[in-house]
Amino acid sequence: MNIEDEIKRRKTFGIIAHPDAGKTTLTEKLLLFGGAIQVAGAVKSNKIKKHTTSDFMEIERQRGISVATSVMAFEYEGYKVNILDTPGHEDFAEDTYRTLTAVDSAIMVIDCVKGVEPQTRKLLEVCRMRNTPVIVFINKMDREGRDAFDLLDEIEKELKIKVRPLSWPIGIGKSFKGVYNLYEKKLNLFRGENKQIVEDTIEVRNLKDGSLENFISGDFADKLREEVEIIESVYPEFSANDYQQGSICPVFFGSAVNNFGVKELLDCFVRISPFPRSRETDQNDVSPFDKKFSGFVFKIHANLDPKHRDRIAFLRICSGKFERNKYYHHVRDKKELRFSNPTAFMAQDKSVIDEAYPGDIVGLYDAGNFKIGDTMTEGAELNFKGIPSFSPELFRFVVNTDPMKSKQLQKGLEQLTDEGVAQLFTRKVDGRKILGTVGALQFEVIQFRLKGEYNASCNFESYNMHKACWIDCDDKKKLEDFIEDKANYIAYDKEERPVFMAESAWLLQMTQEKNPDIQFYFKSEF
Repeated sequence: MNIEDEIKRRKTFGIIAHPDAGKTTLTEKLLLFGGAIQVAGAVKSNKIKKHTTSDFMEIERQRGISVATSVMAFEYEGYKVNILDTPGHEDFAEDTYRTLTAVDSAIMVIDCVKGVEPQTRKLLEVCRMRNTPVIVFINKMDREGRDAFDLLDEIEKELKIKVRPLSWPIGIGKSFKGVYNLYEKKLNLFRGENKQIVEDTIEVRNLKDGSLENFISGDFADKLREEVEIIESVYPEFSANDYQQGSICPVFFGSAVNNFGVKELLDCFVRISPFPRSRETDQNDVSPFDKKFSGFVFKIHANLDPKHRDRIAFLRICSGKFERNKYYHHVRDKKELRFSNPTAFMAQDKSVIDEAYPGDIVGLYDAGNFKIGDTMTEGAELNFKGIPSFSPELFRFVVNTDPMKSKQLQKGLEQLTDEGVAQLFTRKVDGRKILGTVGALQFEVIQFRLKGEYNASCNFESYNMHKACWIDCDDKKKLEDFIEDKANYIAYDKEERPVFMAESAWLLQMTQEKNPDIQFYFKSEF
């Protein structure tokens, strides 16, 4: 198979949702249909011993939430499918935002009981910024939820997107009978005492020919005909091109935990979703069909395998072919690096690969060379755009509770903050370490991982801070004077860049007004 065919069969997407919408469960069932796993696990269950493939960290298993992006790949119907299961919890949003830079499309999971939730809005906004095409999967149809039309109206109103149902539910909750696949004109029935036995797909090309009553009762058949008629007259005709441009969202209904509606979603997804697209750099747009290799690091994970203390950089390939043991150019460090054990992923399970293509996610063993946002090329001096660190929302002083383990604590803090889960600052006046995060749960995760992975322990002291702003100035002398004058409010990040720590919005505003030559930045990419 030539490189162009390899690129066109790649489908790389992220699964996004508000917490508890069923995102990780859907991921597990997609892997099941793709043959990547034999038994689906449970996100949080006392009865099911096997945990989900994507939630592999110990804290994820204990809390029943995803706290880090997982990468999984499998073959399906001739396509190479790369799934990135992202954290839903808002405290881990930054990991999700960065992950969305590495995908070509997204599947958004919405709970049919709760509808559109706060994190759903934020995630959709990130997708809209990059015109990322989105498919909506309305989950938990076996529960007593809201009317399907009401849900579609809410999605359009709250998320400001056009939708087009490609499947439609027959009943809901206890009366849920199945879905009609509008895209393929097929009926899927939901049966069995446990609502987990699914009949074979039945082709019903014409809902008006009377054959529908052979499978569902008259009342449900009449209602389905009526609702499909409304769909055809109210919603725009589906166009794969409109979807790929990000101007319309196909909608599917189902129940991930019961394996229902998932295969229909996957079958349609591989047919309509885009293959790898061009990427913006500081030089020009890079096409996936360019012959020269290029890619960028969007995630770093320390201790993916705690037994080996490995550090893995996740590289999204954007153009050309990546080959094992070949030298590539690290743009930021101006180094030539080669990789003897590049890996493909199934969450924490890894396998060595010899080659990979645009759209693929490759794991590179890293001894500290990489940072999030780094670009690798076959010689070109370019940098991919749009992978910043944002100004944290919460701040805490780090207090070492075991001075005998100071080195372990320092190493742990440096490696964990390399992952982008938090940012580490050192205060100018006294050298105290400050941890900044976007959510309170991050502190608990870091504390848990420091103990479990580095045998280091610490506590956190409150540090009342409004905002951390990166600062710069064209006149270096003025910048030095400002740093000296505001020493009590200055800290340095891991790259030794000065940061102004503003205690309040008022202080920040006054400081900006009094120092017009100083530039204040709320994200690290400037």
